[in-house]
Amino acid sequence: MPVPVITHQVRVRYAETDQMGIVYYANYLVWFELGRVELLRSLGLAYSQLEKEHECILPVVEATCRYRSPARYDDEILIETRPALLRGSVIKFAYSIWRKAAHEGEERKLLAEGETVHVVCDDQLNKKPLPEHYAEALRAIMAGK
Repeated sequence: MPVPVITHQVRVRYAETDQMGIVYYANYLVWFELGRVELLRSLGLAYSQLEKEHECILPVVEATCRYRSPARYDDEILIETRPALLRGSVIKFAYSIWRKAAHEGEERKLLAEGETVHVVCDDQLNKKPLPEHYAEALRAIMAGK
């Protein structure tokens, strides 16, 4: 059974584009972060609570992005995010960025795919376990529940 994805929609802002009107490549990583935040929020969890109440941070230790087609100013894009791995203190998220179909009958177009790997740490960058209710929520979505 495929892992459910959380989808968040944004419109490409002018400031996110380069001189050619194409989204600057690093903005896809910003959109990945937005996807992670919205995924946690959809589970009733929040990065801010993780940091304040549990003294955990999730630094990115690896990021990949495969660009398939350019996003342009004013495109409506869909950020699809899913947890791909949870093992000990390591969490991996997978992302797909799509251009939303502009017209009825038109198909959406894949713009980019990627992953980020995070290690749960304290503020001194020492590994620590993810709080159990966060881990349970991620495991549940990974199991398709």
